[in-house]
Amino acid sequence: MSTALSAMSSQIVRASWDTQQRLSYNPNAPRKPKKNPISQPNSLPPTPSPTPSPSITLTPQAVSELLKRNTKAQAVVTKFGDTYLGYERWMPSPPKVEKPRSVYNAATLAYIGDSIYELYARRHFLFPPLSIDEYNDRVTAVVRCEAQDALLQKLLSDDCLSKEERDVLRWGKNIGSAKTRTKKRAGAAVYNRASSLETLVGYLYLTNVNRLEEIMLKLGFSTGPSSQMILEEAESEQAR
Repeated sequence: MSTALSAMSSQIVRASWDTQQRLSYNPNAPRKPKKNPISQPNSLPPTPSPTPSPSITLTPQAVSELLKRNTKAQAVVTKFGDTYLGYERWMPSPPKVEKPRSVYNAATLAYIGDSIYELYARRHFLFPPLSIDEYNDRVTAVVRCEAQDALLQKLLSDDCLSKEERDVLRWGKNIGSAKTRTKKRAGAAVYNRASSLETLVGYLYLTNVNRLEEIMLKLGFSTGPSSQMILEEAESEQAR
């Protein structure tokens, strides 16, 4: 009996082995692709350096064209008072500082001067109404350091700055700053001259707002009461 069982078990095992599929070697079968070896840091291709954008040269005449506004789009102009909500000035009042150069460094005055300068630019293009894209394009073109440099050259050529104001310009020109995209695009000389103009704007904002208004008016920015500015420009256009 045991002999018969062992014979049957051997046949079952043999049958199970016979029923399994046997893989035959096929020399024409496609080979598995080899895995790419781990790339070493030194084998990475060099990263292409960005192409520097061409420098832009703006003249005072070109910036003056940028500051022009088309007031013909306004058909009806209403005359308002010279005050707004009871205030005569449109800028926030500066802190009372008698000697800013003894309290702040040139970089700090350029920092606040940059914001005051841009406030003039944004207010200048507020009338007549523009689309937000065109409004932003015009303001951006005027606040670029190339435009600021051109306007500074206009001030120097007109010889309208006092000795003290020229000293502030020289002080602001020596501001030490790290490398930035703007400085790389425009060049160190243009960037430093633009910073000196921002320093002067910040200095005059803290010491003499009336003189700041005169300087910005010479540069071509709108100053004074907004309603009077709108009225005068519209009347000059109608007289042509």
